[in-house]
Amino acid sequence: VQLQASGGGLVQPGGSLRLSCAASGSIFSINVMGWYRQAPGKQRELVADITKVGSTNYADSVKGRFTISIDNPKNTVYLQMNSLKPEDTAVYYCNVAILRPGLRYNYWGQGTLVTVSS
Repeated sequence: VQLQASGGGLVQPGGSLRLSCAASGSIFSINVMGWYRQAPGKQRELVADITKVGSTNYADSVKGRFTISIDNPKNTVYLQMNSLKPEDTAVYYCNVAILRPGLRYNYWGQGTLVTVSS
């Protein structure tokens, strides 16, 4: 599985950005698509993920501000980020997972930097 992410950049507090991540390769095996982020000096954390049938999961810190969606025909996952805060500044990584009984195979995109600053 190969992932191509885009959409990061610099935005002022309160602004919006949309991240996109397109998957290619063995896409028929993908069960979950999502976004993680890693801020300087911190561990990588889940932001949001979504299953192929549309079940979503969000970190508490982004609930009500971020929306994850999936376009299955395009094998693309989106993260709409509204009301951005400086603490949202991080490198955002696209993730897809292939699930098997007792196993999770993760694939990662190259990371896209989101900077929230005035």
